Amino acid sequence: MKYGYIGLGNLGGHVAACLIRGGFDLVVYDRDPALAARHADMGAKVGTSAADVAAQVDHVFTCLPSPVVSELVLAEMLPALRPGATWIENSTLGRDDIIRLGAVAQAAGINTLECPVTGGVHLAARGEITVLAGGDKALFDTHLPALKAIGNRHFHMGPLGSAAIIKVITNMLAFIHLKACGESLMLAKRGGLDLGQAWHAIAASSGTSFVHETEGALILNGSYDIAFNIDLALKDLGFALDFGKEFGVPLELASMTNQTYVAAKAAFGGEAQSPMIAKLLEDLLQTDLRAEGFPARLE
Repeated sequence: MKYGYIGLGNLGGHVAACLIRGGFDLVVYDRDPALAARHADMGAKVGTSAADVAAQVDHVFTCLPSPVVSELVLAEMLPALRPGATWIENSTLGRDDIIRLGAVAQAAGINTLECPVTGGVHLAARGEITVLAGGDKALFDTHLPALKAIGNRHFHMGPLGSAAIIKVITNMLAFIHLKACGESLMLAKRGGLDLGQAWHAIAASSGTSFVHETEGALILNGSYDIAFNIDLALKDLGFALDFGKEFGVPLELASMTNQTYVAAKAAFGGEAQSPMIAKLLEDLLQTDLRAEGFPARLE
């Protein structure tokens, strides 16, 4: 099968590269032509627009920054896609968004498979990210070879919209863990501990988390560069809080964490890196969280 990939940013660029390395014939496109250069060097064909990609392939992946952009790109692709093609959405959309857009695609004879991914950009680069799928199980099975090229763990969560719920849950947990990580590192620092040693001790303890072991290291480096910004975190926390209202679940920690991100946006701007919520505490207490030997980016 010939695939297209539209949206070659921090995450999508790595996912597209994994498909090429996996042996798939790929046509790529991003509104920033420079982002497609490495894919062209790897052997991908570069399309001139979303519609141009759709006209050349059997199925199309997208990885885009918001539901609004996903809707615009889908509208451009639909007239060019062949009936029976599949739109595979790697973006994190709200459940209602993906169900609504899936219905639009279905009316045009196009299938939809939601496949948001989780685990971080560094795992996407290695083809080791986790894929969360929602949609028809037979459709999931059809595209499983391609999904195995981009990730090493795959979960079919149920019908369309199911993956949106679990992706928002995983992101909500990550943001809560990040807030806790910053507070715990500050306790260690103000308690007079060697921060590097404290980080390793936490990582080897019952208090560790994926976030501590990844984003915590970037805080200690001072780069905070997880390739995921504050605006995206606020978008995902907004989805989580909406689910809390809909399902009747009080989300106290998510609500507090959301306010922390609102404060971080006011202080640093929406394009600032998500782990900079720890810098709010650093600035408040005039205490930097730094240690030697920690990376500026995850590999």
